Amino acid sequence: MNFPSDLRYTNEHEWIKLESDNIALVGITDFAQGELGDIVFVEIETAGQTLGANDIFGTVEAVKTVSDLFLPVAGKVLEVNPALNNNPELLNSDPYGEGWLIKLEVSTPSDIDTLLDSAAYQNII
Repeated sequence: MNFPSDLRYTNEHEWIKLESDNIALVGITDFAQGELGDIVFVEIETAGQTLGANDIFGTVEAVKTVSDLFLPVAGKVLEVNPALNNNPELLNSDPYGEGWLIKLEVSTPSDIDTLLDSAAYQNII
């Protein structure tokens, strides 16, 4: 499994990567997609909404289950990855690249530093 060191992770298996001062990408981890199995649908209807840390921002549906998606830090959902509409399997094939879920305007960027680093995340799984 792959756990890039430039990302931060949550106990709920989401990752976040700060792209600029307060804009970040959020996705699910390689571990999460492996546990879910073949992902067939992504539902995120929170674009434009401001949510708190750990709030549910959408769901991922796999062949066997549906899983909630939890926001790693507080912020405003700016964009949902449009590629997932026709290719939800990107979450399986490229969870840290083309399979990102949302673009987030982070309320307090320093909150990202409180999340798990790669080594700490690997220890919980």
